[in-house]
Amino acid sequence: MMGSSLLLAQFLCLLLFHSHSQPAHSSSNFSSSVQLCPGDQSLALLQFKNSFPMTPSSPSTFPCYPPEKVLWKEGTDCCTWDGVTCSMKTGHVIGLDLGCSMLYGTLHSNSTLFSLHHLQKLNLSYNDFNRSVISSSFGQFLHLTHLDLNSSNFAGQVPPEISHLSRLVSLGLSSNSGELMLEPISFNKLAQNLTQLRELYLGGVNMSLVVPSSLMNLSSSLSYLQLWRCGLKGELPDNLFRRSNLQWLDLWSNEGLTGSFPQYNLSNALSHLDLSYTRISIHLEPDSISHLKSVEKLYLSGCNFVGSNLDLLGNLTQLIELGLKDNQFGGQIPFSLGKLKQLKYLHLGNNSFIGPIPDSLFKLTQLEWLDLSYNRLTGLIPFQISRLSSLTALLLSNNQLIGRIPSQISRLSGLIILDLSHNLLNGTTPSSLFSMPSLHFLLLNNNLLYGQISPFLCKSLQYINLSFNKLYGQIPPSVFKLKHLKVLMLSSNDKLIGNISSVICELKFLEILDLSNSGFSGFIPQCLGNFSDGLSALHLGGNNLHGNIPSIYSEGNSLRYLNFNGNKLKGVIPPSIINCVNLEFLDLSNNMIDDTFPSFLETLPKLKVVILRSNKLHGSLKGPTVKDAFSKLQIFDLSNNNLSGPLPTEYFNNFKAIMSVDQDMDYMRTHNLTTTYVYSVKLAWKGLEVEFSKIQIALTTLDLSCNKFTGKIPESLGKLKSLIQLNLSHNSLIGYIQPSLGNLTNLESLDLSSNLLAGRIPQQLVDLTFLQVLNLSYNHLEGPIPQGKQFNTFENGSYEGNLGLCGFPLQVKCNKGEGQQPPPSNFEKEDSMFEEGLGWKAVAMGYGCGFVFGVSIGYVVFRARKPAWFVKMVEDSAHQNAKRLRRKNAPARNGGRRH
Repeated sequence: MMGSSLLLAQFLCLLLFHSHSQPAHSSSNFSSSVQLCPGDQSLALLQFKNSFPMTPSSPSTFPCYPPEKVLWKEGTDCCTWDGVTCSMKTGHVIGLDLGCSMLYGTLHSNSTLFSLHHLQKLNLSYNDFNRSVISSSFGQFLHLTHLDLNSSNFAGQVPPEISHLSRLVSLGLSSNSGELMLEPISFNKLAQNLTQLRELYLGGVNMSLVVPSSLMNLSSSLSYLQLWRCGLKGELPDNLFRRSNLQWLDLWSNEGLTGSFPQYNLSNALSHLDLSYTRISIHLEPDSISHLKSVEKLYLSGCNFVGSNLDLLGNLTQLIELGLKDNQFGGQIPFSLGKLKQLKYLHLGNNSFIGPIPDSLFKLTQLEWLDLSYNRLTGLIPFQISRLSSLTALLLSNNQLIGRIPSQISRLSGLIILDLSHNLLNGTTPSSLFSMPSLHFLLLNNNLLYGQISPFLCKSLQYINLSFNKLYGQIPPSVFKLKHLKVLMLSSNDKLIGNISSVICELKFLEILDLSNSGFSGFIPQCLGNFSDGLSALHLGGNNLHGNIPSIYSEGNSLRYLNFNGNKLKGVIPPSIINCVNLEFLDLSNNMIDDTFPSFLETLPKLKVVILRSNKLHGSLKGPTVKDAFSKLQIFDLSNNNLSGPLPTEYFNNFKAIMSVDQDMDYMRTHNLTTTYVYSVKLAWKGLEVEFSKIQIALTTLDLSCNKFTGKIPESLGKLKSLIQLNLSHNSLIGYIQPSLGNLTNLESLDLSSNLLAGRIPQQLVDLTFLQVLNLSYNHLEGPIPQGKQFNTFENGSYEGNLGLCGFPLQVKCNKGEGQQPPPSNFEKEDSMFEEGLGWKAVAMGYGCGFVFGVSIGYVVFRARKPAWFVKMVEDSAHQNAKRLRRKNAPARNGGRRH
């Protein structure tokens, strides 16, 4: 699944509708000069540039596009170099603009940059300084008026020496990977000393310890204040909104920020206001609206509205952009919004608006972006929407719109984004949609559309999602000529057929390819493993593909998600997958792969999901050969193969990600500059096959069922405290059920059925308060079933096939006073005969025909240490009896012995 809302939000930033970056008119106007610069400054510049010899493998590392590498020629006047400005009087370097210049590496405190003492303007934004600490040496630039370090991957503390730059007019520290911190002492010094400051950009800087009231100490000249996602907590003084020079205030996503938005005496200069995702109380009443007459861009998404009348927003006729998404507004969309004649951006998504799209919106002829997605709108898509001739983005997804897609939409010749996904639209797709000259993003997924896919005549398309419809036929060859295409998703159209042409490998910019759960056949093009360094998600599962898995995966590739499950693939798992160093998800299940376990996967440092179930894997798992093997693994499924030998205890000891409980409620996904792809998976889950359209980061499962594993259940499994599902059923495991499994406090499903386990059920399992599914059937367990908590909810099926068990819910009553067997001591674990293949019952087996005979047999066993003839006789007899019981009693549901 594609996280389309995130993608569209990113594209919105590219269109400059709602940017949380520095406004376009501010700072950084560097002009070139022909004045000769001093030789020491020329040398310092060259040494500074040469201190960053490394460049990343892909330009996409940088948060700007296209980055341009610094090209300075030694021996020439540095005043003529790109980005360098010199004083007309002295020749000193006074300006350096290296924004988006592909600088990559550490900026050291002894860098020659800090010898350029005459600098007045310095721009290092949109580079990658590899989490360097901002050096205190920046405090030496006493003439500096503009300092821009936005989006350059700095980390650590903002040094207090920044406050020495008393001439600063503009300071930018935003968007530094969320790892930059500004402590109260440094902030207070900054506020006290930077008295000329007019622009302050701290978006994404951790200011969680800064008291919001201290913002009032900032320069009275301040006109731009950007504090999005700074972790601010506490009450914001309402006088901040009344500062006479304040034009731009961005407090987006400070969820602990409280206070009230004042209803009077607002700054008349305020033109941009963003209070989205804060807890600041907002009253939309006539008085408060009358004081917003100068605001042109208003963002109040996910806010704390109190007693608000949305109809009043129609009085803000100066508005150019209005964002009200993620609130709980109900009723119909206010008709009065049609009075906002200058409106270019309107986002009402993710509310609870009902009814049809109001006709008044079609009078907003300047509208460029309309997002009404994730509401409960009904009816047809009005053909009048074609009157919005300036539209570049139309988003109506996740509603209950019905009928056909009106062909008049194709008249919107400037449309860049069209998202009609997740509705009830039917009929064929108008062929004219595929010819719209400016269209970049086309999302029609999750509807009831049918018919063949029309030829793509629009050469500008970058993103196509037609998944989850009823389309049929073949992929039109014109798709493979879309040279700018980054995303192609046609999944879950089960009547799409034909081969996947190798011509697809001509799409060199492809980042996501999902053709899963359709009817494609033939071979997988071998070029798919190495045709695009940018490919991050490849999903061809659930088709009729055969042949071998692509054998070549090039070094430096970006692949994170690889899914070929549910095909007819044969051969082996190619070792070149070790070149996929970013791989997080690998699913090759339900094929015919004939191979040993691919131990080379342990070298992949980011691997979180490995699913190889239902193949022909054989041999044993020998354990790790590298440090931290599978340390990030969360889902490990090798079920339904022919693997043998002991359980891979040493791998279990490396499952660090399953040892710590992760409460993250987000989902696994790829993260590219312009696209994101949410991982999906099919798992055997609590006895059923379940498709997870999204995989929560906290999801963990270990499934080694239906193999030929032998030996004991290792005690180390008890370390995997975040494990939600454990399935070791249908193997030949012996010994006790480990009491350490009682440490798996997040466990919801435990299946140890159809093994050779003996002894009693540990009382410690009662502590598994989240346990919903328990299957211990068809073992040799005995004694009373533990009582209490979740154990009071399990039925007979959890225990059947264990003739020695007694107590609820079974009909067999326990002997009066029969106590619970304590867990075996370490000595017993090491030396008991059971661990050697024979239980304590060998000593007492002769009770039926004489105590002396039984003791004698026990004595022989103890002295001879498991005589082979005797053990074989007993084990063969027990095995035959167990088989007869299973054939007679095994249920059809999960947990019964497979046949």
